[in-house]
Amino acid sequence: MEALTLTELCMLIGEALDDSMAPSYWVQAEISSLSTKGGHMYLELIDGKTAKMRATCWAGTQEMLNAYFESETGQRLQAGMKVLVEAEVQYHPVYGLSLSIIGIDPAYTIGDIAQQRQKTIAQLQADGLLDAQQLLPLPTLIRRIAVISSPNAAGYEDFKHQLDNSPYRFETQLFGATMQGEGAVKSIIAALEGIAGFDAVAIIRGGGATTDLSCFDNYELCAVCAQFDLPILSGIGHTRDVSVLDLVAHEALKTPTAVAEWLIHRMDEQMAKVADLMLRLQRTAERQILIRRHRVELLEQRLATCNPERIYQRGYSLLTKNGKIIRSVNELLPGDKVTTHLADGSRDLTV
Repeated sequence: MEALTLTELCMLIGEALDDSMAPSYWVQAEISSLSTKGGHMYLELIDGKTAKMRATCWAGTQEMLNAYFESETGQRLQAGMKVLVEAEVQYHPVYGLSLSIIGIDPAYTIGDIAQQRQKTIAQLQADGLLDAQQLLPLPTLIRRIAVISSPNAAGYEDFKHQLDNSPYRFETQLFGATMQGEGAVKSIIAALEGIAGFDAVAIIRGGGATTDLSCFDNYELCAVCAQFDLPILSGIGHTRDVSVLDLVAHEALKTPTAVAEWLIHRMDEQMAKVADLMLRLQRTAERQILIRRHRVELLEQRLATCNPERIYQRGYSLLTKNGKIIRSVNELLPGDKVTTHLADGSRDLTV
């Protein structure tokens, strides 16, 4: 058999593929890794442990494809996502077999995200965690708030501005965390682990372009939040739907500003209750004073009725011997010195 050079064999393989393969295929796969360089997007696609292949989305296509995918899903392409892509099969003598991505179907990924989300909710429900936060009592006054947010996020600044301009003195402490992307789950959990001695925790995110929010549907993060010993307030800027974190949080608000407004409104309610209690206390005190005053008046009337002076004025007299009241004739003997008391004075008498 005539020997072929390696280059000739590679060319033969390439020609065979060109003759036998369709121009493009729709392929279901999971993104194992993803990176961008020079405007190009480089991916590694896998199908469980049974298949793996490199893929490339060139600069011009990558920009349009990512914009389309994000507008439909609200998320950027990232590792761990399941995707349905249209790809051309390519073979290069040096780089081997690979795929060139020319299209994507966001509906496939949306369906997978929704399915994973439902699995997370079902697991939390089965573990008794979905409503665990609701069992925590809210402090009467929520003044000391631990805030988990990106330090430079516009949403955090809006949150602070709203509280600082309220009539109440709130105390906040920032626990910085990554709020999107692959490292978000671990970062937020690490921030939670450093929190103690506060009235509540606010997990907030907002501002900027719509980016990856899938971390807030992650089971591990939601389970930690559900079991946290302080009430959690969520304001992570979801506009499309409610995240799983929103479902497990004690209070779910749409935005960081909404969280601040909720805190101020709750303080308004508590201050109104205090004012009402003070008014009721004042009224109760005034009512008790009137009752006591009326009782004193009645006692004064009774005392006045029993006053000996009034008895004397009615013609009665009081007889005493040696300063003691005489109540019986048997207490008197002939010759005893006694005193009779009348309304206008007293006289000494001899029995």
